Amino acid sequence: MQKEIISFIIKIRYPLFLIALLWIIEAGDYFLHLDLKNLGIYPRELSGLPGIITAPFIHSNWSHLVSNTSPILVLTSIMAVFYRKVAFYAYFSIMVGTGLLVWLFARESYHIGASGMVYGLVSFVFWTGVFKKNIKSIILGLIIVTLYSGLFTNMFPNAEIHISWESHMFGGIIGLVTAFIYKNVIEDDEKEYYVSPWADDNNSLQSFLPADTFEKTKKQRYLAFMEAESNRLQEERNQREREIY
Repeated sequence: MQKEIISFIIKIRYPLFLIALLWIIEAGDYFLHLDLKNLGIYPRELSGLPGIITAPFIHSNWSHLVSNTSPILVLTSIMAVFYRKVAFYAYFSIMVGTGLLVWLFARESYHIGASGMVYGLVSFVFWTGVFKKNIKSIILGLIIVTLYSGLFTNMFPNAEIHISWESHMFGGIIGLVTAFIYKNVIEDDEKEYYVSPWADDNNSLQSFLPADTFEKTKKQRYLAFMEAESNRLQEERNQREREIY
């Protein structure tokens, strides 16, 4: 049991490091009065461009950081454990893509915090389940929807003007696009039973279910079953005849 715990901690070492970094930055901002909010994204100003990279690491206060800590840890851990091949690339793509759209289209104010990443990662995990259609990804997508379905309301303009709904909305959009881009990447634990429904026909791996399972009508599936059953019975009769003669 101890080995499994240590192994799991090793797998999520980068998410843990990220959370530690967020708290260290907020502590520095609070105790040293650094006023790091100026490192956020300020739309359509050249001085706001660096915020595309720095804004997710800056929070307005401790409450803001606490609200983002749990979902960031859960989502980045899911990425590190279940989507190891694309975890870094997906995270970076969501961060840059979301930040760029905020810089281009958001209100003229400093946009800070990791909530855009939260929405981007929620969207990525959900849409990966939709695009890849394997058991693991579908279950993870359903878990994420169950845990974070309440986030949906903050993706649109609302009365709380201090909330960057633009970051949330653009994060969700970029998460969807990123999931589509990486839909063909098959993780090591998927290789034995899964082929991407988007993969080439020449792919040598076998799919979990026949490729046309969900394309056939009920009548077609019944006729295919009856044909297979007829062939099986005919083979049994042939076998008995060979045994007799």
